[in-house]
Amino acid sequence: MTEGAGIRTGDLPDDLTAAEAGMWQAFRNGSVYDLSSADAVVDDPHGGHPWGPERSVRARIICWLLLDGPPALPGRVSSLKLVGVRVTGTLDLAGGTVTPYMEMRGCRFDREILLPEARFTTVRLVDCAVPRLEAARVHTEGDLHLPRCRFQNGVRLTDAHIGTDLLLNQAIVYRDRSGRSIAADGMTVGQDLQAELLESHGELSLRSAKIGVSLSLRGARLANPYARLALNAPQLTVERTLYLTPAGVGNPLLSGTTPARGTRIQRFECQGGIRLDDGRFGDAIDLERARFDLTDDQVLSLRRVQTPELRFLGDAPQRGQVLLSGARMVNLVDRADSWPGPGRLHMGGFTYENLVPRGPFPLTRRLGWVAAATAEYNPEPYERLAAVLRAAGEDEDAREVLLAKQRRRRETLPLAAKFWGYVQDLTVAYGYRPGRAAVWMAVLWATGTLAFSHAAHPPVNPGGHPSFSPALFTLDLLLPVIDLGQASQWQLRGGWQWLSAAMVILGWILATTVAAGATRLLRRG
Repeated sequence: MTEGAGIRTGDLPDDLTAAEAGMWQAFRNGSVYDLSSADAVVDDPHGGHPWGPERSVRARIICWLLLDGPPALPGRVSSLKLVGVRVTGTLDLAGGTVTPYMEMRGCRFDREILLPEARFTTVRLVDCAVPRLEAARVHTEGDLHLPRCRFQNGVRLTDAHIGTDLLLNQAIVYRDRSGRSIAADGMTVGQDLQAELLESHGELSLRSAKIGVSLSLRGARLANPYARLALNAPQLTVERTLYLTPAGVGNPLLSGTTPARGTRIQRFECQGGIRLDDGRFGDAIDLERARFDLTDDQVLSLRRVQTPELRFLGDAPQRGQVLLSGARMVNLVDRADSWPGPGRLHMGGFTYENLVPRGPFPLTRRLGWVAAATAEYNPEPYERLAAVLRAAGEDEDAREVLLAKQRRRRETLPLAAKFWGYVQDLTVAYGYRPGRAAVWMAVLWATGTLAFSHAAHPPVNPGGHPSFSPALFTLDLLLPVIDLGQASQWQLRGGWQWLSAAMVILGWILATTVAAGATRLLRRG
């Protein structure tokens, strides 16, 4: 019987093998066609045990069933459900429209699967061994499930449209000839993209992808150490949360929840750079306990990212750089030991409205965090931190931050301005500690009063003068604007004259620094 003959009446083609004939009948019946042997070692699709003709079907026959298969038996819905089957040849459904439900579990494919521009309702490949999945611009109305599958030469989902969920949990994907493990640029997923416990050996590319709910890489391990990026996802849009967090191992019910105490967990680990530039995340970016193994020229880049919350709670990268330039968020949840050291953090234009530290994060460490991000003096990170602290009611801490800014600025000034800066710092701490001026004034007043009480002080006008008061005389010298009628009435000679001149100079310095500090405080207000 030639291909196509008798198909409409459900007749069995003549050239089918016994395994294919059984698959044909199971398709019409909508039942599972299971060719496994019940031996876990033999049935492992990723193992080396050979599967003979009794477990083999041609890819061409599968395509025949899916694209132009026989009608279902009365009262049944035709579907392809295979378990433990070896598929020989290339499964080529490119450009086709597949109506029947398709599910393959524990199957082994000799050659690649081609699905470019094909249309499906739902596709499920579970725990299958596949040389490569080529599915650019594939369209599914429902799910695309690929959990526990192994792909030796990568997966391509460029510009794919997944109607509901894309599942890659526990999949293992190796790089293709271009160095990518999963190429999914421009992909759209209607609901969740779950890639928990994924192993990616190569670049996972999600440029301009759109995820309708959340993107979960809980417990995933991304490795691309000899290239710049292990996760390349600029302009990624996730309507809710991106999870780069731990996953519970061995209990599928833990997916999407915090693992219970005592559960063995696997952290998210990335050996290679991450690029999330210009991304939009509706709820949060969660880096709880994430590990980043970077080389000196690799980066964790979140430039110009926008999200309500960044949970920067992973281990501090020992090498490489963290880039937050231009990022915007409402809440920054972080730990003191999650940030890299000086020269490896960049925060130019980084804005946040609230700080929510996890664990101790004293102000000295927070100032070190800002200093680490500014190899050269930049006032913006200091002013942003001060504004956030002031909005939270921490006025004293805000003043400390602005004082640290002035001290950092002082190091960039020429020698004369630097000296004047030290004077302002020593006297009134650039106006942020105005109480110091009163202390200095009291010390100078007491010192002058004690000294001038022993000084010879002939009157300027012997015919009429007030009585000499060392306290009022000293105060008249120290207050440059107010005339108390003492300094102009008495003459001092020798060393006493030099002491009075020093008192006048110190009074002017105190008055000038207080005025400068007051101006700065008023301008800040």
